[in-house]
Amino acid sequence: MNDNTHFAIYLSKLGKIKINYNETAVTAINLVTDAVEIKEANHSALSEQAFQQLSEYLEGKRKTFDFPYELNGTEFQKKVWKALLDIPYGETRSYQDIAAKIGNPKGARAVGGANNKNPLLIVVPCHRVIGSSGKLTGYVLGLDQKEYLINLEKTNQPMTNIIHEPMYIPIHKSSAEHSS
Repeated sequence: MNDNTHFAIYLSKLGKIKINYNETAVTAINLVTDAVEIKEANHSALSEQAFQQLSEYLEGKRKTFDFPYELNGTEFQKKVWKALLDIPYGETRSYQDIAAKIGNPKGARAVGGANNKNPLLIVVPCHRVIGSSGKLTGYVLGLDQKEYLINLEKTNQPMTNIIHEPMYIPIHKSSAEHSS
């Protein structure tokens, strides 16, 4: 991360959500599964707004997101991610559907690769993309989470036990940093 990028960690039923942001926009949202980066978590009005909207989504109270965000990736990835934003809440599309939509009808595997690099989980709804047979396939958070998010949108049943307080995680320096 560059010096202008910050992050905040929040605890939700999905797990620890990490929100990266700069001065003007959210740049990434993902789950923390490993040790947190060696940098102090820094909550801001922007990270609070993003987390609030994610919480509302997980409670079945929000279908779209309007906090400022940036999509950083290759031109192909951005084209795929923009196509994902067109998938209506509660609906799914196949990788092949997305490939055709972006003008690359034989590019279903490449669409899957771009989905895997999606920096804004849930906000850019890669969880709404399924196999052409209708089966759930690949999701960075696992198929159980993908199924949960799809069912949440289809049934609009709220997710419970969202913790709205920021979670501060102790940061430990790596051995490489101790020796410098």
